Amino acid sequence: MVDSELRQVGEFMKKRTKIIIACTSVVALVTLGLFGAGLYFYQVAVVPAPKSFLSKSHRISRNNPQYSAHQWYQHVTKKRWYEVSATRHLILDANYISAAKPTQKTVLIAHGFMGNKDKMFAYAYMFHRLGYNVLLPDARGHGDSQGNYIGYGWPDRLDYVKWIKKVIATNGSNSQIVMFGTSMGGAATMMVSGVSDLPKQVKAFVEDCGYTDVYDEVAYQAKELYHLPKFPLVGIVSLINHAKNGYSFKQASALNQVKKNQRPMLFIHGAKDHFVPTKMVYPLYRADKGPKQLLIVPGASHADSYQKHPTLYRDTVKQFLAKYVK
Repeated sequence: MVDSELRQVGEFMKKRTKIIIACTSVVALVTLGLFGAGLYFYQVAVVPAPKSFLSKSHRISRNNPQYSAHQWYQHVTKKRWYEVSATRHLILDANYISAAKPTQKTVLIAHGFMGNKDKMFAYAYMFHRLGYNVLLPDARGHGDSQGNYIGYGWPDRLDYVKWIKKVIATNGSNSQIVMFGTSMGGAATMMVSGVSDLPKQVKAFVEDCGYTDVYDEVAYQAKELYHLPKFPLVGIVSLINHAKNGYSFKQASALNQVKKNQRPMLFIHGAKDHFVPTKMVYPLYRADKGPKQLLIVPGASHADSYQKHPTLYRDTVKQFLAKYVK
């Protein structure tokens, strides 16, 4: 009887061991698969490279409404400015364009995801016509700046503070500075607004179609582009990014930064934005603590508001900034 019971126990233990081994193998395979997927989407989301989901640049023809701005940008005198990033000692590159008449007013223009300074020519022209000096930096990992990852505005916010201080050092302590950005640059603009030691010379912000935080935006794109749920993939990509680049996607929050802002901010978003969904602008606007205004541009898709309604856009920016920049 004892031998029979021992054999039964032995068979049970063998079966249990096989089940544990099988389950462990499945868990290991799933974990390996998720990590592999995380590494793939890290490449898609964070490594600077051509992205299939972004629209390709088109040649600016004579009948394009932006033709005059493009021609101006091609021929205007541009000074090359350089700065060292706030972390990792990367060499950052920018174009500086002086106003037509001497002024203390300068706008810093932040470009979007996989953009660069030269793609912001239309906004540079707009602000130049409003009488501003214009500074157009390339974010780390973009354009002519060094870097092998996309910061989504978070590490870049400290780089932009260094650019702001460079403007003050170059143009004088009486400088009046506006920060403007679209998409990732809009998020960076909001992220800068919450920096504790931001120089007093920064008088106002204008953000166009920025996101609430990087986690929300990457999760939204994972669903829209690849029909994937945010859990657990976005968290895995965030962990990889934190290990490689020192910040998590939830940490990179424009929403948390505008909660600390006391300075004027104009929020702009296209009514038909399906890349950074229009609904993101409302919690951002509500959270901001300073003087503020919200413009929802009818019929505009992502980063398309100025091209869609240039007069409305320019006049709104002009009237808003006239209250705070003299």
